[in-house]
Amino acid sequence: MAKGKIKKWWTRSVKITAIWLISALAFFSLLQIALRNSMNRHTISKASSISNAERRSILYSKMAEDLDENGAVFLKHGETSQSLSLSDLFTLKDEIVTPVLKAANPPVRANVLHLSTEFSDPISEAVKNIFSPYFDKAIWFQNSSMYHFSMFHASHHIAPVSASETEIEDEVMAVKSVAKAICPLHIVIDRVVLTSTGVLLGCWQVVSGSDPVTIRAKLKSALPRSPQKQLYNEAMLHTSFARLLGSPKKLTEEEKKMSDNQFFHYLVDRLNNQIRGLKAKVSELWYVEEYDLLALALNGKMKIHEFNFGCSEV
Repeated sequence: MAKGKIKKWWTRSVKITAIWLISALAFFSLLQIALRNSMNRHTISKASSISNAERRSILYSKMAEDLDENGAVFLKHGETSQSLSLSDLFTLKDEIVTPVLKAANPPVRANVLHLSTEFSDPISEAVKNIFSPYFDKAIWFQNSSMYHFSMFHASHHIAPVSASETEIEDEVMAVKSVAKAICPLHIVIDRVVLTSTGVLLGCWQVVSGSDPVTIRAKLKSALPRSPQKQLYNEAMLHTSFARLLGSPKKLTEEEKKMSDNQFFHYLVDRLNNQIRGLKAKVSELWYVEEYDLLALALNGKMKIHEFNFGCSEV
């Protein structure tokens, strides 16, 4: 009789223990899933909480590190930022720089924000005053009347998209409608950066107005045939000021003691001290048919469709 009770008690205990273990394992598994979901939501929330301004700051910091990480590649005629070598873009003979204009087939169709000469001329003058004495002719200065911020390409040389005249007219009208929905951008120079490929860039932040992320999204929606892969990060807002094509000349004795990178940082710091914080207003969107590669940068053949922003400032 006692043995039967013990056996019955033992069997019941085993069942209870098994049920308890199964419940505990199930609870533990659900807890782990909940924790993972919570962490994922936190990660997504944290990523989405990063503002476009912060995204730009991170991008600009990485761009500023490029020269130190890769060295002055342009002194060895390395690639540019668009998979073209410097020899594809310029010839340098007897210290004279001449752009190499190559036909774009099909033409590149670029959408850019234009910076008026009211703001670009003082920048251009500052760049020339600091860099010209050292590089003489071995530098290409961006035409100040063509200072621009690349936004979105309906076609570019890496992923060309052909278009008939009718299709181009449709794209022009679509871009015009986007311009009507854009508010003027009030911007400020965040920093100047020299890349390893020799491009001197002005990196900007938006104080108020339509953000580049929003503008690019509108252009992408308006131009569905455009290349999936675009050339620039969606948050970026930058302007090319100049391209360095050779080694610096006429250095002082103190400057000769610097390494190449140290000297380039020295010049960039001087320019930053002069124009960092400069404010500007942007109120034009251009649809540009570039018949020559990088026509906007090299004063090549192009057709410009200019549109003023339609959004009124409050």
